[in-house]
Amino acid sequence: MAAPSPAARRRRPLRVALTGGIAAGKSEALRAFRRAGAAVCSSDEIVHRLIASDEEVRAALERRFGTTDRARIAAVVFEDAAELAWLEHLLHPRVRRELERWLERLGGTAEVAVVEIPLLYETGADALFDAVVVVTAPLELRRARGGDKVDARSARLVSEEEKVRRADFSFVNDGPLSALESFVRSVLAELRR
Repeated sequence: MAAPSPAARRRRPLRVALTGGIAAGKSEALRAFRRAGAAVCSSDEIVHRLIASDEEVRAALERRFGTTDRARIAAVVFEDAAELAWLEHLLHPRVRRELERWLERLGGTAEVAVVEIPLLYETGADALFDAVVVVTAPLELRRARGGDKVDARSARLVSEEEKVRRADFSFVNDGPLSALESFVRSVLAELRR
């Protein structure tokens, strides 16, 4: 990991991407980063906000799917690769713009900014970040947490092994919350050096 120069760090926070498999515990890890003092943002929350309130997005969804209901849209797109590609083409550029705006607004007000991005490597968004943290968990545990969607959606994603190989930090989230909290504190300590 090549850390930015001290001058660059004064102008902007250290940018950290948080990713991992479905039901691995990314959202809990993001909350742990917040509790430890990092500025945090979730790309999933941005998607939810866009679908709920962006009139252009809502109109496009109504035209394509006849609804803006996320569950109904998910039922279609996770069964049809072409529909999923269309949805990603609609949403991913907007999410990326929102993330870039959020990071710019932070300026020098935060030392570390952590962004949860489930499709980090799949979208090439890793290029925006100074470091990557991957949270994984054994498949059976992820199935217990996430049900059928784990297998159905994982096939189109970069493998857990590849994510870990490409990341700067990784954590197997199969223990108590205190272990995750300890990992997050150690990552932040390393990043702040």
